[in-house]
Formats: sequence, structure tokens, C-alpha cells
Amino acid sequence: THTLFSQWLSNEAKEANTVKKDTPVMVVMGNPPYSGESANKGDWIMSLMDDYKKEPGGKQKLQERNPKWINDDYVKFMRFGQHFIEQNGEGVLAFINPHGFLDNPTFRGMRWNLLKTYDEIYTIDLHGNAKKKETCPDGSKDENIFDIEQGVSINILVKNGSKITRPGDLGQVYHLDLYGKRKDKYAFLENTAFKNVPYQAIPNIAPMYFMVPKDFELQTDYDKGLAIQSLFKVNNVGIVTSRDSLVIDDDKFRLVERIKTFFELSPEAAKNKLNIRENKSWRIAEVQNKTAFDKMYIKEINYRPFDKRHIYFDSAFIERSRLDVMQHILKGSNLGLNICRQVKAFEQNQHVFVSETISESCLVSNKTSEIGSVFPLYLYPEDGSERTPNLNPEEIQAFEKALNLPFSAEKTTRPGDFSVTFVPQTEFCPIDILDYIYAVLHSPSYRETYKEFLKTDFPRVPYPTPETFWPLVSLGGQIRQLHLMESPALDQAITPYPV
Repeated sequence: THTLFSQWLSNEAKEANTVKKDTPVMVVMGNPPYSGESANKGDWIMSLMDDYKKEPGGKQKLQERNPKWINDDYVKFMRFGQHFIEQNGEGVLAFINPHGFLDNPTFRGMRWNLLKTYDEIYTIDLHGNAKKKETCPDGSKDENIFDIEQGVSINILVKNGSKITRPGDLGQVYHLDLYGKRKDKYAFLENTAFKNVPYQAIPNIAPMYFMVPKDFELQTDYDKGLAIQSLFKVNNVGIVTSRDSLVIDDDKFRLVERIKTFFELSPEAAKNKLNIRENKSWRIAEVQNKTAFDKMYIKEINYRPFDKRHIYFDSAFIERSRLDVMQHILKGSNLGLNICRQVKAFEQNQHVFVSETISESCLVSNKTSEIGSVFPLYLYPEDGSERTPNLNPEEIQAFEKALNLPFSAEKTTRPGDFSVTFVPQTEFCPIDILDYIYAVLHSPSYRETYKEFLKTDFPRVPYPTPETFWPLVSLGGQIRQLHLMESPALDQAITPYPV
């Protein structure tokens, strides 16, 4: 039956559809959903998302191995709103959403794209990120405004045509950090007019285009340094098994017996006895049919600092074996520099280690966002020929020029040797470069001076001088030997027992 009320609803719906279809969108406002593993993968929105998956400039594909966080639902909603505001030519997008896009290196293309579209971007970073263990600048507790672990920010993006008068044709970011207790944040937001918010203008600095304050006074000096990812030709993040309790153990015999049991039992019995979780891409029956126990797969793995364990390194068991890198560690004598690209849980970057065996992805940090990357010192060809340095020839030439010394792929007097170089030599080798870098990355003054840059990307280290190179090589080598538990100093007890 038709009533006056139902007729009114019908007319209201028709008028709303007309507005949505024919009227330009002026304001997009809300609190979009947050979901890192987004299920919204329609062709239309994913095609729009391609604009965020490009390097700043919009021409080159984003050089990231795993840019999945850009597919978070809140990012898609930002792109969705941006699309309609671009169609209209002007408008405002006002969201409260996770604050990660403001400074995460993976989002640099997104930030640049937003700056190209909008004239003014106002952001109030409400912090409260429990995952990053955020605290107030004075060390007191920082609380989230919601009952969630993810830190959030209020973002107001304005397109009004004003930026055409500014150089570079990019918008202007205005930022405010708001730390403290939840009630104090609520009070500020409720009682402060937009025009009275003490925003700080943020300069647009390539290539990251951060939308948060950074100490960029040292930017030029830092950028002159050697980029670690440019020095090493091959690198990848560490191993992810997704089933550590099955394939990793600190007792070799126990691991062997567990894997043998896996193959001896039926799939259901193995699942129950060994407490194994299956998923769509990994089934016990498929593994049992595909492979069999072989003791050759038992390898050593650096699981955590000073925590070496055993792993059953059969790719049928391992979610991500990273063989493109790990094969070079397994084939012969080698070292792997392990570095985190980002640091979120600490004020300074202290996430550097070295390994002579294959490494787990959380070797230096158990934070997902601080996953460690492995840079092997040498590469072993598949044809079994001599190993070659995993070093970019252009960067080697830069070292030769800086040191006025020739480079040798191996130590002339002791090929294959990784001993520490204590005195200046007439040539330098890959191990000397690694030890120099290791010394710099462990320098307290270096970490403090460049701490802002070291939080957001792989480090850069100063090119050496003849005066500083060999002393730092010696120091770095000694630190390396201590971390590998190979130092002669460890033979001398410094603590008596009983204490």
C-alpha cells in the first residue's frame, strides 16, 4: 500500500540519486574503514589506485617489492574522494584515518599525487600508535582517541586553485602534532576553531614528500652519502616460514624427529599431533606427496641476535624462502648484512646485524614494519665458478677514487678470508667495505646526527677518506666478529663465576 510517508521516501531517494549522478561533489567527509588486507578489489577502484603506485612524478612504477599497504581500504576511500573532487575541479576531502600514509616511504607516490591534486592539505596527527609504542615528547603516555592500536590523523584536503601561483605546481602541507591523554585531545578538538590551530608549514622535499616535520637541515649532506641499496646488487628480506614451530628448532635432533613424524603420519594425524595449521595455499597432503624427508635440508639459521637455530629448509615447507638471496649464503663462505628499512619502535636506528648463515625476517626486529633485509657480500654463480662481489661496479669506482687505491675481489694474500684488517693495505676488498659500513652504522654520533633519515629508509653512509677508512674498517671488523661470536676477546672471561 502507498502511504504519504512511503511516497515521500520514494521522492527523497529519487532526488538523492539525481544529486549523486548529476551534481558535482564538493565535500567528501567521514571515517573510512581501515583494512590492510582489503577485499575491495574491483577493476574501477584498482585502476584509480595505480596513480598511487608510481614514483613521485607519476611516470615510473613504484619501486617497492611489496606495496600492499597502499591497498588499505582507507587509502582507496581517499582515492575515491579525490576522483570526484578532481572531476568537479574543486572541493574538500575531510577524513580521520590511519596516519601511516603521512611518512611511510611506501606511500611517497600517493603523497606526491595528493600534492598534485590539492592546493592545501591540513593534517592533525593524533598519534596514539600502540604498535609503534608512541609516547609524548616528554616521555609521558600518549593515548589513542579510539580503542584501537593504529595511530590516526585528521586530514583536510582542499582543492581551490590557489597553487597555480606556487613553484612546482604542488600543494602546501600544514601539520600539527597532538600528543597526550585522550581527554586532552578531545578538549583541544572540541574547543579549537580551525583558524586557530597552530599548524606548521611542511616543505615539499623529494623524493619522499613527507607530510610530517623532519629535521632536514642535514638533508643535502646526508644525500651525498652512499646508499646501501645502491651498493649491493642483490638483496631481499629475510625468510618467512609461516610455521616456525614446525620447521625451526634450537635442537637439531628434535627437529629431525618432528619432520620424520610429519611424513610418517596421515595428513590428519600429522595435523593433530604436530598442531599444524593449514591454509588454502599450503596443505599437508600436498607436501607429503610432493617431497620426502632429506637430512640435506637441515640448515643453520640466525633466528634472532645471538640465537642460532636449525631449520628444515625445504621450500615445500617454507612460505617465503627468499632463495634469490639465501642461495648465495648456502653455497659457500659468505656474510649477509641485515638492515631494517624503517624504524618505528625506537627513537634511533639500532637495527643492524651480520650473519654467516641464512636469516629469519625478524632477525633484528619482530615488528612487521621493521622486517630485515639481507645484503649478501658475495654471489655464487649457478655454474659453480668463483664467487663474485655483490657490489655495484660504479660504487666500487667511487671508493677507488675516494681512497686512491685499487679494489680486489678477494684478499690477495688470503683469498676467501674474512679476518679483520687492522693496518692500512695497498688495496681494499669487499670485506673491508662491509666492515667500514658496519662501523659507521654502529656509530652513536652517526645514529644521532641522522636519526630522522634512518627512520624512514635504508641508510646512507659517508664515502670514506684515506684518513678515516682503515681505522673504521678495523673497528667495524671487531664489532662484526663480536656479533658473530668469533672474536678472540670472547675467550677472556670478564665476569667471574659464581658472581
